[in-house]
Amino acid sequence: MGKTVRFGISLDEKLLVDFDQLIDRKRYTNRSEAIRDLIRASLVENKCESEEKAIGTVTLIYNHHVRDLSDKLTEHQHGHHDRIISSLHVHLDAHNCLEVLVVRGAAHEVKQIADELIGVKGVKHGKLVMTTTGEDLA
Repeated sequence: MGKTVRFGISLDEKLLVDFDQLIDRKRYTNRSEAIRDLIRASLVENKCESEEKAIGTVTLIYNHHVRDLSDKLTEHQHGHHDRIISSLHVHLDAHNCLEVLVVRGAAHEVKQIADELIGVKGVKHGKLVMTTTGEDLA
């Protein structure tokens, strides 16, 4: 970890009040830690927009009774066996399942795999959350 540098910022008073409320809700110990977290989040988002290596979780909700849907999802996953490094399958109720896949690769590959899976007919909801390996973050 590098040397700590202190700097000042100017904010509108209402913005600061709202920020302090956010800090309380998220249980940050101080403003500095909250600002560091916001900066890291922006850096990660920027890296994920580039061609850098990325890690993503693809979350899917679907009704497993939809004809051939489970087979189609499994087929897609096997087609990317070198990029999908883990999966979790949860039975939410008698009909609906939650599937979470961990995908690793170039950012555009992770997005493509997520789009393919989310776009399978019968998937009720899907979401991709991307991050980096963290090796460049302080």
